[in-house]
Amino acid sequence: MSPLGLPLNSNEINDALKKSYWRVNVVEETGSTQTDLSRSVRVGVAKHGDVLATEFQSAGRGRLDRRFEAPPRSSLLFSFFIVPQTKHQEWGWLPLLAGQSAIAAMNKVFGTDISKKLSLKWPNDVLLNEKKVAGILSERVGDGVVIGIGMNVITPREEIGFENATSLWIEGFVLLERERLLIEILKSFSKYLSAWEIDESELVEKYRQASSTIGKRIRIQTPSGRSLEENAVNVDSSGALVLSNGTRVTVGDVIHLHQE
Repeated sequence: MSPLGLPLNSNEINDALKKSYWRVNVVEETGSTQTDLSRSVRVGVAKHGDVLATEFQSAGRGRLDRRFEAPPRSSLLFSFFIVPQTKHQEWGWLPLLAGQSAIAAMNKVFGTDISKKLSLKWPNDVLLNEKKVAGILSERVGDGVVIGIGMNVITPREEIGFENATSLWIEGFVLLERERLLIEILKSFSKYLSAWEIDESELVEKYRQASSTIGKRIRIQTPSGRSLEENAVNVDSSGALVLSNGTRVTVGDVIHLHQE
């Protein structure tokens, strides 16, 4: 059994982020940070840079409205609202940018011991040793985007929701102060977002280098129920996955197939 994580301290988090536009609110428990923050945006309360984090969420959701629940203080669970200064058709890259920011944060906190073990599975998963350690949800709300991140930090093996998932704790990376990761993710995201708004080419190339999907044989299930099996060959600047037959996929569930 893993130890209990230290509580998130909103004062310390905001103090560490005081030179940025981020404003972090921590609640003990909620249904879903994504739902709550999206509602605040719709009624005109939430502004660019608002972040909602929680110690426990009872109705957390991932992509395609899958339920996500973790023991209190074992995961890093938060959502943030941004208004990108780019064209709407480029917003498909934002969840990928969030994945890049999560990797940058873990590299900052854990150093070289973790860097070669991290990769990005298109479109919304961060992998550690080829197993999911974090998931990302991105939704257009109002004039911006709400992005949610759920990362298994000290989640014990018996509490992991599905087979091909893991936590930092399980893989040997112990971190009780989850706020360190939250701070570094937000710092990295604002840095990457600014760079993206100016010129995306470097970040696109960095994503390709970190991708565990490009170059693999995959099966992809689209929301319409259509299933495709092809080689993944690229990710374009809109965030779409490009398949070997020329198909561009903007949404879907990806399974990496084992090649003989």
